[in-house]
Amino acid sequence: MTDFASRVLDVAEAIPAGRVMSYGDIAEYLGDGGPRQVGRVMALWGGGVPWWRVVHADGKFLAGHEREALARYRRERTPLRLGADGQPSGLDMRKARWTGPGIS
Repeated sequence: MTDFASRVLDVAEAIPAGRVMSYGDIAEYLGDGGPRQVGRVMALWGGGVPWWRVVHADGKFLAGHEREALARYRRERTPLRLGADGQPSGLDMRKARWTGPGIS
């Protein structure tokens, strides 16, 4: 594992319950890489950290993991966006976004 990957996983591990960071947020916080590089790290090594807290910038649920992630979001009371049908359609990024370790 690279130093960059280790730093990405450290940030993912630090995200508090009920909050999220986008792939781009993590890259920006680290001052290194970009959203695709963070996504690659999460795809390869993210299973051991709270992966559901690292999301797309638009708040859409991660394809293929929607049910498991949604259950975790509900348990952690992560702010959700509701669709016209009243069902969760994604994350409310304005309320759920976390700016990084050491920052509230």
